[in-house]
Amino acid sequence: MIKNLIYLFFIVLFFTACGRTKSTDATLREFTFAPVKGIRYEEVKRRFSNNLSFNKEGFMQKPSWIIEVAAEDTMMAWSPQKQIMQKFYLQYDHGNVYNFAAEFFKVKHISKDSLVFQRIQVDGKEIASDIRSDVNMTFYAQSYIKNRLKTIAEKLQKPSRADTAFIEKRATEVNATKDSAFAATEPVQFIPKSKVVTAEKISTVDRLNKRTESYDYMFPQYRIVIDRAYKDFAYEVSAIVDFQGGIHITTVYGVLPDVAEGKKRMMQGVADIYLKNLFNVIPGTTLGIPHNSQITMTLVGKALKKP
Repeated sequence: MIKNLIYLFFIVLFFTACGRTKSTDATLREFTFAPVKGIRYEEVKRRFSNNLSFNKEGFMQKPSWIIEVAAEDTMMAWSPQKQIMQKFYLQYDHGNVYNFAAEFFKVKHISKDSLVFQRIQVDGKEIASDIRSDVNMTFYAQSYIKNRLKTIAEKLQKPSRADTAFIEKRATEVNATKDSAFAATEPVQFIPKSKVVTAEKISTVDRLNKRTESYDYMFPQYRIVIDRAYKDFAYEVSAIVDFQGGIHITTVYGVLPDVAEGKKRMMQGVADIYLKNLFNVIPGTTLGIPHNSQITMTLVGKALKKP
């Protein structure tokens, strides 16, 4: 009799747990992707929560994704490298949070004309509350863009008037002093005026470590070689290039603290004599607006060898 009661207790407990799991899952999943299956969407804007495409450091949210729901558990996304729509497992996480293409998204709006996803950063099991999760992506259906808006995605992806006003204000702020800067989406250019100098912009893109193309304008790096220098030298330096093309050395890396100031003055002399006279230095710009921006240079001098 006791064994029968224990058996009956576990049977009731099992079915109660199953029922609770189904109910909870239904509550968490607030929608289904079925109504938008097979509709191809293009990302038309990517903004921070303040509705701007830029932050104070100059990082730009650039809309670029093309996606299509293939099934409730499959999302397709355009691969620029492979030039195909590539399938990704659409994994449900919790609430309205999903994962595909190694990214986490919170679905904020879904309709046949548009989608809005919040791109979020997940550390462990926690959603980061910093700027990495402050990204909203808006998609329009290709048919909606063509037939209703009668335009193309490229026009909708352009920065807004609010973006331009923001960059104009930031440029005015940083250009007032040589000690402040923000990243330029069109970085500084060094155009040689002599055959005795060369300048190479170094790319640091590393997709395996999630270093995207944005790193190349956020943290621009250059290797500049000067033949016929007064002596041999090689130093990595940080500098602010102002809105008029002036170069202001801020740091010399890899030197002892007691000689740091002397090396800084030395490299400023190299900038004032060699770089200023042997290059056309074009300042960095954002939305066509020149402004102070910070760069890293490896400056290499090669002394003229005596016969």
